[in-house]
Amino acid sequence: MSEVKKIATRDSYGNALVELGAECPDLIVLDADLAEATKTGMFKKAFPERHWDCGIAEANMTGIAAGLASCGKVPFISSFAMFAAGRAYEQVRNAVGYPHLNVKIGATHAGISVGEDGATHQCLEDIALMREIPGMVIINPSDDVEAKAAVRAAYEYTGPVYLRFGRLAVPVINDAPDYRFEIGKGRLLKEGTDVTIFATGLEVSESLEAVKLLEQEGISAELVNIHTIKPIDRELVVSSAQKTGKAVTVEEHSVLGGLGSAVCEVLCEEAPVKVLRIGVNDQFGESGPAAELIHKYGLDAEGICKKVKAFLN
Repeated sequence: MSEVKKIATRDSYGNALVELGAECPDLIVLDADLAEATKTGMFKKAFPERHWDCGIAEANMTGIAAGLASCGKVPFISSFAMFAAGRAYEQVRNAVGYPHLNVKIGATHAGISVGEDGATHQCLEDIALMREIPGMVIINPSDDVEAKAAVRAAYEYTGPVYLRFGRLAVPVINDAPDYRFEIGKGRLLKEGTDVTIFATGLEVSESLEAVKLLEQEGISAELVNIHTIKPIDRELVVSSAQKTGKAVTVEEHSVLGGLGSAVCEVLCEEAPVKVLRIGVNDQFGESGPAAELIHKYGLDAEGICKKVKAFLN
């Protein structure tokens, strides 16, 4: 049996920027002294005159991007999610969100899978922060294929976009010939009858494996990939939840304010069903190998399966 191909979505981000850069002369990439880690160094090597290192000054970088966008350029600003969404929040809100400028935020190293960098760098609240900014689009791709497609879609969209990428290599699951990415449209990956699992980011591949484990237990789980947290695919969320009667959300993020909250908001308004939110439960992360942390916090296939079983029982 051949080994599953795994690629970190931060690598996908760097590769996608290089591809776009060759086609789009108005694309400018800004980084905050982390080009090697965020993988924008790939773009710097290909287009040095359009890669600007702003130093360890994320707030200033965001302001520069706002100025560039107001002059007709399409800037992508890049840093760790903790800094892009956290340290520069005020500038993202007031300089980008308020005037609804065409700035794209490439936030890497999101979630618990940052691993050994520990709680200070494991941003588990970035989606919640960005969801509160009016007009902000939020995309959390599940693999290499989806991440590249998301970067291109973000460039083609006019307005602010928050793109969430990970440090950990994840399986490529969207390599089917008929794969198509569209902002605001989720993807039904497997049909089921007993429960719907709505997953996002790296948790999509873990949920795929969890669905297989549940099937061995006689549980038919429907799986939906919600790559766009905002605007969320309300139609798909409602129709799938109504079909199965129960919903589970899975995210590498706090259960407060992220995918779980977004799904619950939709369902309580349009199709009330019982919901289980799987994520990090109102706590900080800790330092350790990424895979071990994913397991400890119950975000791997085994943990998801166990929680879904208990929820259904």
